[in-house]
Amino acid sequence: MKKKVLFLVAAVLLGFAACAQKSEPWPDRKVLVAYFSATGTTKAVAERIAAATGGELYAITPAEPYTPDDLNWNDANSRTTAEMNDPKARPALAGAMPDVEGYDVVYLGFPIWWNTAPRPVNSFLEQCDLGGKTVIPFATSGGSGIANAQRELQKAYPEVKWQEGQLLNDATDKDIKAFLAP
Repeated sequence: MKKKVLFLVAAVLLGFAACAQKSEPWPDRKVLVAYFSATGTTKAVAERIAAATGGELYAITPAEPYTPDDLNWNDANSRTTAEMNDPKARPALAGAMPDVEGYDVVYLGFPIWWNTAPRPVNSFLEQCDLGGKTVIPFATSGGSGIANAQRELQKAYPEVKWQEGQLLNDATDKDIKAFLAP
């Protein structure tokens, strides 16, 4: 009887360990979820990714927050239009950059603007040394895909070990889990 109880306890513990292993896509790796979000849409996805991975969140925050007028892509004189029309634009960021040395995997989130990543993402990438780090982009968008943004990021930052990104509009828990699978 004692052997049966011990066997049963061991089987249950092994089952719990297997479940825990499956729920964490990057076991034994430290994860950073860095994101830029002007309206909160990308932030919501980033929070879900951080919760699912046990990763730490870092908000890429412009020193000068974007106003609704700044975000008006129909206005040729809006701040975002000016930034996106200037490939060298690098808006100043608020706060200190994260110490990325201890992270193994970085999920990088952003909305798609003008079919690419917003300029604050470039500011972040140029202020953090992600060379040799595994970086997995994710994005939200009202109409564009992530493919062009990822191509441009890979071209501009070839020292980063980019992995395939994904657009996560209206992502379900199942979508997030599939995206996170290494």
